[in-house]
Amino acid sequence: MKHLTIFFLLLFSTILLSAAPLPKGPGSVECPNGTEPITLFTYKPPTYKSGPLLVVCHGVGRNAEDYRNFAITLAERFGAIVVAPLFDTQRFPSARYQRGGLVGADGKAQPPEAWTYAAIPRIVAHVRALEGKSGDALPYYLVGHSAGGQFLVRLAAFMPGEAVRIIAANPGSHLFPTRDQAFGYGFGGLPDELSGDDVIRRYLAAPLTFYLGTDDIYPRPSFDDSAAGMKQGANRLERGRNCFEAALKLAAERGWAFNWRKVETPDIGHDAAFMFAAKEAGDALFGKN
Repeated sequence: MKHLTIFFLLLFSTILLSAAPLPKGPGSVECPNGTEPITLFTYKPPTYKSGPLLVVCHGVGRNAEDYRNFAITLAERFGAIVVAPLFDTQRFPSARYQRGGLVGADGKAQPPEAWTYAAIPRIVAHVRALEGKSGDALPYYLVGHSAGGQFLVRLAAFMPGEAVRIIAANPGSHLFPTRDQAFGYGFGGLPDELSGDDVIRRYLAAPLTFYLGTDDIYPRPSFDDSAAGMKQGANRLERGRNCFEAALKLAAERGWAFNWRKVETPDIGHDAAFMFAAKEAGDALFGKN
């Protein structure tokens, strides 16, 4: 009986510990995600009271902990909780990260529950449960840089969820609102239910912000210089501007709602730390159309 009592006490303690709120300052927690749990690198300001949740998506270096650190300036400035999920290369290669796992290795569209995009609402729900807060009490914003920006641009088209705003900073390529370019540069080659006018119309209505550095005009080792990529523009800044203008024009022609925004920060290149620290980051997150 004594051993059984100790067992249940330990089990109860484990449950309480696993349900504890996120620690103040930097930390990390594991988030359930089917058979692929995801590590979240977290930051809660010591003075945190009731600010929003910022989910920060890393670049191609898969350095989520660094991105958590880059975003501390946002957490402190806006009184927000930051979580940076790690989408490692082994489980989430580019087809499952930048392209969201929308299409499988066989070239066929996957069910929505298998998309990497589906991990985002699970992450948000997990953090809300740990914090003991409802959706109204803990609204969330998505922030992605470089490859993380690519991930979020495509998420905005297919599974934007409840995000108040989706900020794609310095993406290397974009999802143009056209079927003339193959997925993930456009909607070409996808089945009708993922590429029809209704899908593109909803995409243009998503709360998406392109957050661009005006000095992001130089190729880097991970720069997409494929024929499809170069068709979108000579550099990341030009590609973001071109995609935004194409979407704005299409929405005007069709009479569709257009909830995208474009925010540029001067003299910053392909650098997440500087993009997050720039004064324009506040406009990218919280500015109005």
